[in-house]
Amino acid sequence: MKKSYDKKNGYLETIQKGLKALGMLGRNVSSGKGSREERIELLKNEIQKADAVVIGAGAGLSTSAGFTYSGERFEKYFFDFIKEYGIRDIYSGGFYPFPNDEIRWAWWARHIYFNRYVKAPKPVYNELFSFLKDKDYFVITTNVDHQFQKAGFDKKRLFYTQGDYGLFQSVNPQIQKTYDNEEWIMKAMEAQGFVKDENGVFGVPESREILMRIPAELIPKCPDDGSDMTTNLRADSSFVEDEGWYTAAEKYSEFLENHENMHVLFLELGVGANTPVIIKYPFWYMVMENTKAVYVCINYQEAFCPNELEERSICLEGDIGEVLKGIQKE
Repeated sequence: MKKSYDKKNGYLETIQKGLKALGMLGRNVSSGKGSREERIELLKNEIQKADAVVIGAGAGLSTSAGFTYSGERFEKYFFDFIKEYGIRDIYSGGFYPFPNDEIRWAWWARHIYFNRYVKAPKPVYNELFSFLKDKDYFVITTNVDHQFQKAGFDKKRLFYTQGDYGLFQSVNPQIQKTYDNEEWIMKAMEAQGFVKDENGVFGVPESREILMRIPAELIPKCPDDGSDMTTNLRADSSFVEDEGWYTAAEKYSEFLENHENMHVLFLELGVGANTPVIIKYPFWYMVMENTKAVYVCINYQEAFCPNELEERSICLEGDIGEVLKGIQKE
């Protein structure tokens, strides 16, 4: 049973704002105004002049940083699962009905390790931090890969709404806690036959002889009651929103409240169509309500804004990392 916390819930508030936006805005959208060079220059100026920046990050940001879920990277570390089960990418593998827990947890150990405990292949998060480290900022993200903290962002200014690959939770709904899984992940990777390189990073051995299972005794169990564990990822109502989650939700709510009617830059990065009501639509609503605010949408193929916000929006299509480099050059 979920506990009730006497705190402001920025998650529920932001969804409510998103739903309001849908009711207030028309269906017509714009791809923005001005040349690409003009938009990049405008974005650079907005970052410098804004009183505060609210970063809303989706999966596209991590994809730009090299955390691709298919292709060469997937084939390198999951070649045996591809051959045995026909799994097509890391995302869909998370839903595969594996025949037993030994195999299922072997999958999840790799899934988590290569998307949470390794350095991002490209320095996109670090570059983003270099632009914003001296600003008054807050981050809301649906990403679960911990890359903001790895890049140096203040954890007290981060709200991971959908969970964290680095946490487990009990399947017992009475236990509304999360548990750090780093030690377990490292043991499970070693048990499959992965070997560490000179930098301490696990990789496939030259022989390519690895196991698609872990020993039964290594299957994770809840430290509090011995029940089964699962990932702390929002998939249904069983997702655990622990005290840390509620604290982050409260801080997000307070940040927005403290910057009402100020020059706020709402910087949306790589947000797709899966969860627009958490970031995209609420950003539209808050920019609509605050005439000093500016909306930025950087997306590989879906950079747009409502027609009503065209005059205070900057839309840039393309790889986020390339756009950041463009800002550096200006």
